[in-house]
Amino acid sequence: MELRELGRTGLKLSSVGFGASPLGNVYGSVSEQDAYASVRLAFQSGINFFDTSPYYGSTLSEEVLGKALKALNVPRSEYIVATKCGRYGDGFDFSAERVTKSIEESLERLQLDYVDILQCHDIEFGSLDQIVNETIPALQKLKESGKTRFIGITGLPLGIFTYVLDRVPPGTLDVILSYCHHSVNDSTLEDLVPYLKSKGVGIISASPMAMGLFTEAGPPEWHPASPELKSACKAAATYCKEKGKNISKLALQYSLLNKEISSVLVGMRSIEQVEENVATARELAASGIDEEALSEVGAILKPVKNQSWPSGIQQS
Repeated sequence: MELRELGRTGLKLSSVGFGASPLGNVYGSVSEQDAYASVRLAFQSGINFFDTSPYYGSTLSEEVLGKALKALNVPRSEYIVATKCGRYGDGFDFSAERVTKSIEESLERLQLDYVDILQCHDIEFGSLDQIVNETIPALQKLKESGKTRFIGITGLPLGIFTYVLDRVPPGTLDVILSYCHHSVNDSTLEDLVPYLKSKGVGIISASPMAMGLFTEAGPPEWHPASPELKSACKAAATYCKEKGKNISKLALQYSLLNKEISSVLVGMRSIEQVEENVATARELAASGIDEEALSEVGAILKPVKNQSWPSGIQQS
């Protein structure tokens, strides 16, 4: 598995990262045995980056991931763990007091002395000025205390990253995590890459399948995309299936193409999913992407290119 440097952190992340939200039973029940086996196989296959949050499964994801990582019985330095703060099963709280308490709780569940990255989760649901003036300074203190090595922010609207980064001192934030903006239908994160690099910030992208839009089964009922976008993605998936190709594989390979993005997080909950994702990344490295399929899918998605959906509260 290819390793990529994360901004100025010195961390080298596997190009495919293990998204641990499914371990919180977010997409259906996962047995602890399956969870442990998935984490073990991912690690043995060269995936060294594991991402979770207290929000996923109302703390269950952190707990299960912690047990699974401990069961690996390898030195702590061999894997990289990111968790989040500010978003919980019962809502949002970006206060300094809550995020400071949050990391203690997360470390206990993860059975770790520190996390490598602590990220403020989905900041568009809070006051961005509170994030700048209260939350991030609290995260900096946690970094100084050694509870986390690096700090970052996550969310859907890309404007939140520039808003915050333009208002904190240079070098304050180490990483941003963006999702659903670096996939076959939406490449808007790429426009932000030069800016993020100029700020010395590492880039992680999540959800290459656009939260289920690029799967043969289709997105979950609650998916916030417009009917037009869902319909176009379904047509793209159908085209691939008819040609004996897999839309999910194409979507992941597309997301892996840009090496400025340090890791692409994919939710995984079974040995089969780990095997598929690892094979997809290895095939890309060995023989490149299927240009014909990418071109055809691009044509199908052209009418909805870069169409997103609202998230968070309206920021003034």
